[in-house]
Amino acid sequence: MINVVRRSQILGLMAMDSVTASRFDTVEEVWIDDKGRVSFIGGSQGYTPLEQVFVIGPDAVLTYSSSVVSQPTNLRRLYQLPVRSPMAETLGWVEDFLFDWETGNITAYILAGDIAAPFGGRAVLYPEDVEVIEAEAVVVREGAKERLQSEPEGLKGFLSEKSQQVKNLVRTMGDRLKSLVSPNDKPEVVRVKIKEVHDELEASGKHDKNALQQAAQFLQDEWESFQEAANRAGDRVKNALNSAWKHLTKKQA
Repeated sequence: MINVVRRSQILGLMAMDSVTASRFDTVEEVWIDDKGRVSFIGGSQGYTPLEQVFVIGPDAVLTYSSSVVSQPTNLRRLYQLPVRSPMAETLGWVEDFLFDWETGNITAYILAGDIAAPFGGRAVLYPEDVEVIEAEAVVVREGAKERLQSEPEGLKGFLSEKSQQVKNLVRTMGDRLKSLVSPNDKPEVVRVKIKEVHDELEASGKHDKNALQQAAQFLQDEWESFQEAANRAGDRVKNALNSAWKHLTKKQA
């Protein structure tokens, strides 16, 4: 869950080319494909493939290039899409959602409407309770209503819900750990390395101890997710460059 963000958190952010440090768009929407995965972020200048995203920060979405697609096919807007039971009963709608910007996988849906009324108007639905995402609705599995959670309870383990200070420290620690953690490291080895980085930053006296402890604990809990993300980094750069080249050659054709 290292790279998970809310849709609502990135709307309005600048989209910037990380190579030229130039702004080329503003994020206006997050789009899913017909498989239910986030595949593009959209703005007034066009659609940016998710594979082009280098990092999502508090103020901007940095990309590997500024190439955009004019009109991709089979895109769907998940925001405010109706939520229905297997019997086609309308239960509410998708008010927000969390997704992993590296993989495009949706990690949680925040629902509103009648289905969320017992939870103060907003409830968390997990992907395993989604039967299918159709063009007209999200169809939930039988009994999904009984497995909903309140927003604070259902999202408490996600980095997107932490303070910006904790997020920044997770990113700082993560950058240092990338050169220390190898694909074959066992869990206990990864955890020792996380503690070493924590102790190093704590000794500097430059960081709030409580926020630093929260960041370290998050990485300890999510060590497997972090290790997988670190291992994907090289392949992600190659895929992004290949994608950008394909879009560029299509424009020139």
